[in-house]
Amino acid sequence: MGEILSGIWQALKLIGSLDPEVRRIALFSLEVSGLALLLSALLGIPYGMWLAFARFPGRRVLISLTYAGMAFPTVVVGLVVLLILSNNGPLGFLGWLFTPLAIIIAQFIIAFPVVSSLTMSAILGISPEMRQQLRSLGATRWQTTLALLREARLPMIIALAAAFGRVVTEVGAVIIVGGNIAGSTRVLTTAIVLETRKGAFEAAIALGIVLLLISFSINLLATHLQGRALSR
Repeated sequence: MGEILSGIWQALKLIGSLDPEVRRIALFSLEVSGLALLLSALLGIPYGMWLAFARFPGRRVLISLTYAGMAFPTVVVGLVVLLILSNNGPLGFLGWLFTPLAIIIAQFIIAFPVVSSLTMSAILGISPEMRQQLRSLGATRWQTTLALLREARLPMIIALAAAFGRVVTEVGAVIIVGGNIAGSTRVLTTAIVLETRKGAFEAAIALGIVLLLISFSINLLATHLQGRALSR
């Protein structure tokens, strides 16, 4: 028990002193996960809305595949990205493997089904009468879309928070495509794995605390935004 408490104390000292390595890894994790979330939002929200509104053969199959993507094993995602970006893969000439771009691609693939599926569910949860009412009032398609997005903003906030939480805490795909290279592709999760294997539990605990604080802060922000929206 004493060793655990000592490790936690040393970890808190590392965080309190703003250890350069801990700070660098944390900022890099936020950067790549933030970019992956941005890409998934830019593509996943329109895709989710399209699935909610469109009617075409095979729609149910596509919806099922999108939902299934939420539970897709992340290590398999990493393996697929690795095969595509490897020297013998179709995109190997780009030289993106074991770079931050490879991590962003893998995290985007993980986050996209979460954002698109929950966006679709949020839109489908809106009463159909609202869209009919907007059309009867002469609203354009763009105005209707904005109104529906505003109506569905609460579950979409949760969707984005859930997607970010999934990618920032992911380790399997990231370590496969990123390689956990110091100063280049090392994020919080892969650094925790490395420090634990080395027996450097103080550093591992410090990085774990930072990761928990980031996850907690994101959820706290989502809750705050929900509260503000509900109070209006």
